[in-house]
Amino acid sequence: MPVLDRFFNSTELSRQWRTGGEPMPFPMGSLPSYQAGTLACELPEMIRMVKLIRMSSSELRGTKHRGILESEDTLDGLSGDARVRGQTVVLSERRGSYPYIDFRLLNNTTHSGEIGTKKKVKRLLSFQRYFHASRLLRGIVPQASLYLLDEDYLGQARHMLSKVGMWDFDIFLFDRLTNVMVQEDYHNQNPYHNAVHAADVTQAMHCYLKEPKLASFLTPLDIMLGLLAAAAHDVDHPGVNQPFLIKTNHHLASLYQNVSVLENHHWRSTIGMLRESRLLAHLPKEMTQDIEQQLGSLILATDINRQNEFLTQLKAHLENKDLRLEDAQDRHFMLQIALKCADICNPCRLWEMSKQWSERVCEEFYRQGDLEQKFELEISPLCNQQKDSIPSIQIGFMTYIVEPLFEEWARFTGDTPLSENMLSHLRRNKAKWRSFLHKQHSSSRSNDHSGQVTENEEQTLNEGDIP
Repeated sequence: MPVLDRFFNSTELSRQWRTGGEPMPFPMGSLPSYQAGTLACELPEMIRMVKLIRMSSSELRGTKHRGILESEDTLDGLSGDARVRGQTVVLSERRGSYPYIDFRLLNNTTHSGEIGTKKKVKRLLSFQRYFHASRLLRGIVPQASLYLLDEDYLGQARHMLSKVGMWDFDIFLFDRLTNVMVQEDYHNQNPYHNAVHAADVTQAMHCYLKEPKLASFLTPLDIMLGLLAAAAHDVDHPGVNQPFLIKTNHHLASLYQNVSVLENHHWRSTIGMLRESRLLAHLPKEMTQDIEQQLGSLILATDINRQNEFLTQLKAHLENKDLRLEDAQDRHFMLQIALKCADICNPCRLWEMSKQWSERVCEEFYRQGDLEQKFELEISPLCNQQKDSIPSIQIGFMTYIVEPLFEEWARFTGDTPLSENMLSHLRRNKAKWRSFLHKQHSSSRSNDHSGQVTENEEQTLNEGDIP
């Protein structure tokens, strides 16, 4: 049975929407239980389904023209939380509107669109040549559709997929074993925000959806939305952050009025994929619009600038004990929290994997800082390789962002083995970064014989102490 038919019954959905029922796929009494082993076998097919959302670029028209599928009259009220159901039209960005950063624009020497088109064509041709050659070498005639995972991938990868529900799942090893092709709408030149990160977040989300406190209430549509939002939450990421787009007057910053610029772009690009693929074309229009809005609400929740907003709300719910997961709104809020946890869960992984992620994200920061320095722009926080070390960045990130969120997540789940495992990894990893930071400071003091630690360094050391 096709994966979407297993996630929700389109006939039943259509009937409920026509009769004005609750916009959820099944009454709570008839929900199939979300057992621990169920989604493990669904995830590989879900990954292939997400791939199929994207049509081959050869089937698209007009990708050389950047822009919007809908009328610009719909620009009013773009930003903000998409949970507002009153908005009937969701703006989508044209697939292929990858926010290419043409740094020569900073010198006013050329137009960015031309170069972006050349890079896209080169990337597409390179992908097609690889795909064609690799399959011909094995005596296989290539088909029109391109799949994220080749159907005859190695037995080792198949074995790994059977363990996809385990927290210690090694996404880097899985990437090597499967030779997963980086998708056109994620960009492999990004050290961190690439397809491997998307897969890692999706795998983490899969683990969180199995937590008993949440799993027993989830509908099939909730599961599909959670996994789809995880897979697409950073689609088309340019490898630079929002402040960079704003200060370089990027068209996305203007389009989204400097509010959740990247997250809005990821959401609207995802909507473009869904509409072009017609994956949801069999559903009633009202439900399709609701799915688009819920996807937007989930993806927009990953904006790190909204961290305190969500953390405060979660704490209030847990203190008041007023979460009612039977209600669609509360389930959706916890899906937002789960996605936020999945997006920043790297410090909660085993040290060997966590360290790789830390180095990758800092490399992306440093690349942005080098570009800002090259074009005489103010270097963004955390992007100065000479001042911002990996240990100090990671200690601050764990202290102020990761720990507060995951401690509240553990309160929600009830200190399950997964939550205890994640917090244990988090504290051990933080201790290792602290030891590296102490070594750096000791080396620095011995070199300059001053014995002085800067005020910022001392603050980082104090704040990095293990609770």
